[in-house]
Amino acid sequence: MATEICFHNATLLNGYSAMPNCSVLIKQHKIIDVFNEARFKQKKFKPDTKLIDLKGAYIAPGLIDTHIHGIGGFGTDDMDEKSILKMSEILPQYGVTAFIPTLYSAPKDKLFKAMISIQKAMGHEKGAKILGMHLEGPFISPDRLGVQTPDSISPVDLEFMKEIIALGQGNIINMTLAPELKGMRELALMCIDQGIILQAGHTNATYQQMVEAMQARIMHVTHLFNAMSRMHHRDPGVVGAVFIHPELSCEVIADGIHINPEIIKFLLTCKSLDKVVLVTDSLKPTMQKTRPLVANGEEVYLDKCFYRKSDDAIAGSALTMIESVKNIVSYGFHLEQAIHMASTNPARIMKQEHLGIIAPGYDADLLILSEKLDVLYTIIGGKIYKKGK
Repeated sequence: MATEICFHNATLLNGYSAMPNCSVLIKQHKIIDVFNEARFKQKKFKPDTKLIDLKGAYIAPGLIDTHIHGIGGFGTDDMDEKSILKMSEILPQYGVTAFIPTLYSAPKDKLFKAMISIQKAMGHEKGAKILGMHLEGPFISPDRLGVQTPDSISPVDLEFMKEIIALGQGNIINMTLAPELKGMRELALMCIDQGIILQAGHTNATYQQMVEAMQARIMHVTHLFNAMSRMHHRDPGVVGAVFIHPELSCEVIADGIHINPEIIKFLLTCKSLDKVVLVTDSLKPTMQKTRPLVANGEEVYLDKCFYRKSDDAIAGSALTMIESVKNIVSYGFHLEQAIHMASTNPARIMKQEHLGIIAPGYDADLLILSEKLDVLYTIIGGKIYKKGK
């Protein structure tokens, strides 16, 4: 295998702009140089350097999904490291080079089993990198459960949180919680001490409670508009806080169902681009070919997103990251803006400083897209994955 690979004659989406006629040189798992086509023609490469002409295709940082429960019939709710590794294998088809497996709220024994399964999988990936884990609970509001179950959540319990932190061994990247719960400030301070990024979600917080949450560094919001207090002219709630405070960042599920596309356009007239993160929040049966479809132990059906069969409640997304990018472009945004939201922003907000930008010194986690934005190749740590492989 060539120690160096040069992708040239590409339209570069480096994470902050678009540049035609560019080249990217990688060596093993790192980007070592970025230059234009004129320099490419002048450059003398090592004899074993592999030169790949992209013929004008887009080259972008790999997509990063920071909120994903499953894909292809495999999910975190299986509580099995093999399922996590299958997620890793499947995700490069959809342009994803790194992800944060997301755990539902669950009783302690199941939560801990699921956490252990992710940690066993880490370091054994054959596809997208596992960055760590996202805990979506258990300290969330009983009034904003979504399809999470009442027996799976917990009041704030500092001793329980200490057990979670100990079991997490530094691999908990982010955690969704309800800021209004009693004892949340103490829990937030404990998480901050461990470097855990805190997100407000599944919350009924008032606007004032969100302002207080910001004081405790709860600065990111889980799946904006969904499972949270709405904006009202007498109490802006969590949604209003996101629009009012430029410091707050938020997740967006751009499937056209969880948020109307016009609202996403409105959001981005109010928020800086660098504060919006595209996520899938996809469930285990996303892109699954067989039936029945089951997510978190309950049968669901697919109608653009997943609905719980028992009561027709929205259960979650069937989105992939590349679909999310395509949707954002279809809403009228530039491709480089969509890449910013799907790669650069999640890398920065989740403190993954080695990802999300194409520049020397960053990881060679790249995405090659056709003019129609189909995935041609996904490159992870310098290894090339073809679509569907």
